[in-house]
Parts: sequence; structure tokens; C-alpha cells
Amino acid sequence: MTDSAVLDILKRAILLEKRGYAFYRQAADQASGKAVKEFFDMMAREETSHVTILSDQYKAYVETGHFKPAKQDRDAGDISRAVLTRELKDKIAAAGFEAAAISAAMAMEQRAISLYSQRAREAKDPEEKALYKWLAEWEGDHLHWLSDLERELTEKVWNDNQFWPF
Repeated sequence: MTDSAVLDILKRAILLEKRGYAFYRQAADQASGKAVKEFFDMMAREETSHVTILSDQYKAYVETGHFKPAKQDRDAGDISRAVLTRELKDKIAAAGFEAAAISAAMAMEQRAISLYSQRAREAKDPEEKALYKWLAEWEGDHLHWLSDLERELTEKVWNDNQFWPF
């Protein structure tokens, strides 16, 4: 792959993450409760981390023609336990703005996973491959958190509206 194509992918990834940040920031600003606002704030910070990581890699690639080893020092399990609280799940109205934002965020995270997974498969540079694999996994954690929330909200609506056939 040409240097130009590698840089284009990095630029697309940075733009994707910046859009994610803007989306989560807006969702946090419009959230109705403290727990929901904190959740979307945390997701916005995660996207900012991705922008920083990708921007650093862009700079390194421009300067050296190589990716630098990525720091892989986060514990998604701890974040998940801290974020996916009962308060959060209870405060999100299953048919309200926050639930709609979660559905939209799931699609956004899936696009990021697809981009990063494809690039991880195609990359020849081991550091580039590792970077995109790691980012795909990180976005996968986001999708998992959002999917868990979506599932619980759906079940809550079904229970509240007695959508069960038995």
C-alpha cells in the first residue's frame, strides 16, 4: 500500500473518531440524568483517546514512514463495571432520546470496528496491524456496552408493556 493510502486511512479513522466524539458530546449535553450524562461523557473521552492515538501514529508515519508501537494499557472490564451501573440502566427511557442515541452509537461503533478490522487484516507493518487490531477490540468493547444497554432497555419496554405471549 502506498504511503498516501496509509495516511488516507489514518485521516479517515481520525475523522471517524472526531465524529464519534461530537456525537457522544452532544448526547451527554442532552442527557436527562447524571448517570446517563456521565456515560456519554465517558464515551466522548474514549473517542478523544482514539483521536490522540491515531494522530500520534499519523505524525510518526509522516516523520519516519513507520508506525510506532501502540500503548495497550486499558482495562475494559473495569470501565464496563464502573459505567454500566443500575442507575444508568434505570434512568434511560427505553423509547426516549438516550435510547435512540444508543442505537445510533451502535451503528457508529460498528463502522469503526469494520474499518479497523479490515485494516488490521490488510496491513503489512506489524505495528500498524497491532494498532488497528487493538482499536477494533476497543471499539468492540464500546459496541458490547451499548448492546448490553440496548438489550436491557428493550426487555424493559417489553416487560412494562406486557409484550410476552405467556
